[in-house]
Parts: sequence; C-alpha cells; structure tokens
Amino acid sequence: MGNPEGRRTGLLDGRTALVTGAGTGIGRATALMLAEEGATVVLVGRRPHLLAEVAAVVEGAGGRAVVHPAHVDKADDVRELVERTREVAGPVDILVNNAGGAGHEGDVRRLGEDEWNAVLGVNLTGVYLLTRAVLPDMVERGGGSIITISSLAAIRPTSLGGAPYGAAKAGVRSFMTYLRNTFGDDLVRATCILPGEVDTPVLDSRPQPPSEERRAAMVRPKDVARAVLLCATLPPRTVVEELVIAPTSSGWSGGRPAPGPRRPS
Repeated sequence: MGNPEGRRTGLLDGRTALVTGAGTGIGRATALMLAEEGATVVLVGRRPHLLAEVAAVVEGAGGRAVVHPAHVDKADDVRELVERTREVAGPVDILVNNAGGAGHEGDVRRLGEDEWNAVLGVNLTGVYLLTRAVLPDMVERGGGSIITISSLAAIRPTSLGGAPYGAAKAGVRSFMTYLRNTFGDDLVRATCILPGEVDTPVLDSRPQPPSEERRAAMVRPKDVARAVLLCATLPPRTVVEELVIAPTSSGWSGGRPAPGPRRPS
C-alpha cells in the first residue's frame, strides 16, 4: 500500500496480511487493526456481504482491502485464494488463521462423523492448507508471520465447545510448534494465541446464551487483535511462540458474597 500524503507511517506499510474469518468478531477487529498500521488486508470468509462491509471501513480510512470469499477447508479454494492474493496484493507476509467454529453436540456419544469432520476441517485442516500455500513464498523471501487463533479449549476442553473443537485447537497448537521447529531458521514466525471466552456474536447461537454480566467480563475481539498486531510487528528476530489471553474476572461477581473483615496478621 502506498503512503498518501498526510497519512502517518504505519508499522506494516508495504505488507500483505491475509485474515480468515474476517467478516465478524476477532477477524474483523484484526483486519481493521492491521490495515490501520498500513497493511493491505485480504479479507477471507464465507459471507461476502460482511467482508464487503469490513472492506468499506478499511478503505474509508484510507487503507487497502481485498475481498475474497472462500472455504478455507477446501484445497482448491485455498489455492485460488493465495494465487489471486499474489497477483493483486503481493505474496502473503502475515497469515492470520482465525476462521473456526464449534459443533452443536457436546456429548461425544451422540456426535456424528459429519460434525466431527466439519469442525476439524475449518479449525485444523484449513490452517494446514493455508500454511502450506503461503510457506514457499515466505521461505523464499526471507520470512513471514503465521499467527493462529487457537483457544483455551486446546488445554481445557469441555462439552461447551465439544470434543472435535478441543481436538482441533490442540492440533493447531501442535502444528504451530512444528512450524517454529522446522522453519524458524528461515525466519518464519509461528505464533499460537489461546483466548478464553470472547464476546462475539457466535455466543447468541448457544442453547443458553450467556448473561450480559457474563459477557461484560469476557475478552473482546479487539483485545485479541491487539495481540495479533504485537506478534506481527515485532522485529523478525523475535517470535511470540504462544500467548494466552483470558478474562481477568469470572463474570460472576454479582453473586459473590462481600469479603469479611481481614484478620490481623
């Protein structure tokens, strides 16, 4: 992206960032933040109208955005996505693997194979396909950043997210470690971010959506986006290997009894 007269110099001027799941939530906040620092953002998702809305915000602020709807778990879609990105915006410097989603069945005894495969497809296989597609350019050009949004479910899986979700998020955590151990000397930085509960629209689809009080205590999408920005803007010699972002409060303070008098020490 150029440097229009009057615009401040950004930390990511001249870089191309591909962000999946960019239409809402963490992906949207990340794309806006990276664009604000000068990156050309390639917005990927399955709902074109949401991607177009994000692109309009980026361009309205003087940035550059490219919209490319795609299914990240389909090899042909990913191949076309990366080839088009190279043509219109240049090779990918920063890949943000954010697309994902949980299943509907929390009890593995009732979990069907279709749901298992679908959840692993978008959360794990998509990360593999995108990484495989961008790695050759990163190695050839002397480095790049691959930042994957995992989840605390990778460490503490529960029935709320479901068995395939936890397994997939643990899988991408392991995959990022593999990338660091294999391509670190090529200055390819692989980062895994593990957020706790994040207040996004997907919470509305739960059988029992969380209360407003609970949501107020959650991590916000922009909090995770700030972490992505940090990882993407550190000097090439430095990598954030793993970063856990969790709510400070449990969100249940309204029902917590007041603390009693302190005993003298």
